[in-house]
Amino acid sequence: MSYFTHLECSVPCGAGPFDARQTHHLCTCGMPLLARYDLRAARAWSRESLSGRVASLWRYRELLPVFDGEEPVTLGEGFTPLIHARRLGASLGLPKLYVKDESLNPTNSFKARGQSAAVTRAKYLGAHTLSVPSAGNAANAMSAYAAAAGIPAKVFMPRDVKTPFIRECETYGADITLVDGLITDAGRIAAEHGGPLGWYDVSTLKEPYRVEGKKTMGYEVAEQLGWELPDWILYPTGGGTGMVGMWKAFAEMEAIGWLPHGGKRPRMVSVQAEGCAPIVRALAEGTERAEMWQGARTVADGLRVPKAIGDFLVLRAVRESGGTAIAVPDRAMVEGMIDIGRHEGISAAPEGGAALVALRQLITTGQVTPAHSVVLFNTGGALKYLDALDILR
Repeated sequence: MSYFTHLECSVPCGAGPFDARQTHHLCTCGMPLLARYDLRAARAWSRESLSGRVASLWRYRELLPVFDGEEPVTLGEGFTPLIHARRLGASLGLPKLYVKDESLNPTNSFKARGQSAAVTRAKYLGAHTLSVPSAGNAANAMSAYAAAAGIPAKVFMPRDVKTPFIRECETYGADITLVDGLITDAGRIAAEHGGPLGWYDVSTLKEPYRVEGKKTMGYEVAEQLGWELPDWILYPTGGGTGMVGMWKAFAEMEAIGWLPHGGKRPRMVSVQAEGCAPIVRALAEGTERAEMWQGARTVADGLRVPKAIGDFLVLRAVRESGGTAIAVPDRAMVEGMIDIGRHEGISAAPEGGAALVALRQLITTGQVTPAHSVVLFNTGGALKYLDALDILR
């Protein structure tokens, strides 16, 4: 059964609750909406029931945004390997280092999780056209899931996006518009085109459901580690939905009794690029929101987000967990993706390499020690980013 009940403002501002059977994007105050569940009733759902279920994120469907009788739009996303990185860990003096390898999702990145949930909800809300601004991977995922749902897809990407991202969208039949500027400019133009036509916008945190797909990374880490959370999670952060989602997942698991109430949660580390680090700067300055990052540049397309609408939720997760935010240079993150590959045979995107560089910084400062368990997220594969290796030549 589904315990999905309603939507509410992430602030909250006093508006709502909002009917989840109707289309909503942002709250009336302009802030993101979050999906809510009957967590008291969900205490009857035991984690032992997961045994034998499908090896995808939909194994947790009771706390996902589907109502009884609805079938998800799925390509087998989720339940990606949590690899015990013994050789990489040995090189760092960390015997309990794990890599959550999101490159094995459909369309080669973690974006498949969010788009599976978002497109599923959009389908049952009667969406006739889907629209997304993207730096690359989200566009690929949305195009694939829109095709699976039989809904036309409109994609808006920066003109300088890497060619493989454009070609993959083409293979799924999406309509592509290349935009001068960054993902924020793509979002503005997408809204200008699609708003008057009633397109369903699946921008990061401008609809409530992508974060629900992403939160399953938190459920999976808990399940794969025998229901004991790690000491640290290092997560590459652009729009920040994964960070927001995992922090939400930990709270839900505590509420339904799958984790001890008030027990240990991971310290959450937001990893960004030196050329685009609004979360890092906001954390250092002690602000609740991040200022727009001017002149954003990085080889890691997923990290080139100069202003995230949910930045305050990312900062909240980092602060409540006792974590931190770290910016790393492009050359080092590309070296990091190679290090992950040569030690573990994992195809890592620059974003995954950035997480490794941040981990090394935490080891150097003594914040991470050999006694700690650490989960490093590799959010995508290397193949779409091979030209990033040119920075080393």
